[in-house]
Amino acid sequence: MTTSDSHSPRADASRNRKQLLDAATRVFASAESEPSLREIAREAGVGIATLYRHFPTREDLVAAVYSDQVERLTDGAHQLLAELPPAEALRRWMDLFGDWVATKEGMLGTLLAMIEAGEIAHAQTHTDLITTIDDIAGAGHATGELRSDVTAEDIAASLIGIFTVAPLPEHRARADRLLDVLMHGLRPKP
Repeated sequence: MTTSDSHSPRADASRNRKQLLDAATRVFASAESEPSLREIAREAGVGIATLYRHFPTREDLVAAVYSDQVERLTDGAHQLLAELPPAEALRRWMDLFGDWVATKEGMLGTLLAMIEAGEIAHAQTHTDLITTIDDIAGAGHATGELRSDVTAEDIAASLIGIFTVAPLPEHRARADRLLDVLMHGLRPKP
């Protein structure tokens, strides 16, 4: 009797890990304070022992969610650029960035402690995100869709400002308006 790949222990473990990461991302994004690991396991539809098997500590889970989100941001930028004109790709990427910022709110205490302890390379994340913004902006400069005098650092600072005054998810409409204003300012004058 053979076991299909979809029911193999390795496939189950991989599926459980993904479910846990997705659930943790949702719970962290909607939490006003750091949620319990039990709450995350419940949201994922797995037992607490399964969570601990994949992520023995809260820090392990936070690091995995953080890394997963940064990867989604960088990969997402390249996917958007492959499918859309650069200005539209940048605007859609800004939404992904806002979701990433929102996810960090529910894990902020742990995340800050980990950055302080050197367990998460915040400087590398900053570099990765600036490079990603620069890739999209550079494509927009090349097509003439985006101004060339605005740097990736300027765009990143603007995004942080917007999501500070209009945090997601409760202020999505305001954040969308502000992002549209930012995009208008990033376009060259006719």
